[in-house]
Amino acid sequence: MLRTDTPVPGAAARRFAWPRLTHRLLPVLRRHFLVWRKLAIPSLLANVADPLITLVAFGYGLGQLLNPIGGVPYIVFLAAGSICMSTMMAASFESLYSAFSRMQIQKTWESLLNAPLLLDDVLAAEWIWAAIKGCISGLAIILVAWTLGVTRAPTLLAVLPVVLLTGLAFAALGLCVNALAQGYDFFSYYFTLVLTPMSFLSGVFFPVTQLPDWLQGFSAVLPLTAAVSLARPLVLGEWPPDVLRHVAVLLAYSVGGFYLAAVLTRRRFAT
Repeated sequence: MLRTDTPVPGAAARRFAWPRLTHRLLPVLRRHFLVWRKLAIPSLLANVADPLITLVAFGYGLGQLLNPIGGVPYIVFLAAGSICMSTMMAASFESLYSAFSRMQIQKTWESLLNAPLLLDDVLAAEWIWAAIKGCISGLAIILVAWTLGVTRAPTLLAVLPVVLLTGLAFAALGLCVNALAQGYDFFSYYFTLVLTPMSFLSGVFFPVTQLPDWLQGFSAVLPLTAAVSLARPLVLGEWPPDVLRHVAVLLAYSVGGFYLAAVLTRRRFAT
């Protein structure tokens, strides 16, 4: 692994320094886009298929057997959760499997660091690119929901900033896990023990109020809960309550997660 730090006084301070975001990350972003463009259609299908199947199968199938939730048809209720879940999964997949491939297997990061780039530049580009991939998947579900007539609320466009924040939050968390991983198998723990339970505890498939009180308190601090709480009223044509609180949760995971990812990645490259 390429060393980016040397054992000199101040090395520890630099490891914990706040990440620097500069214009030098733009060529790295362009590089990721050009590579993705060659496989854009298969990539989109892979990221959109699961939440789309969930929306159609559960919304139209199971939804016919369920009473409306708060006066809202189940497929409409589920649409907001599918948008956020699709964003979460796509951003996580990109910041885990794809980022790890570039970092560890293909040695793309080492090649990039031979250019006048800092590790922070490369990591920030990975963060933003993973968030963009999440936004693309979330936007695809929005378009599907609009095309099927599930929702055509005038506030639907306001879901896009929510999708962006969700992508940034889960991209940052994924890069933290990526910095600790020694192989692809490590990511299965994150998907199985973190992302999958979060999908069931965050109001994607049923209201959070159906959970026990102690689980509701835990659910309230999850990033997916904040995302769904913002997106669902907008899908219904309403303005969400407690906007600042939910936005603050997503920003905390985004900024705090990226800082932690930077610290862990610097440590990895220094060993």
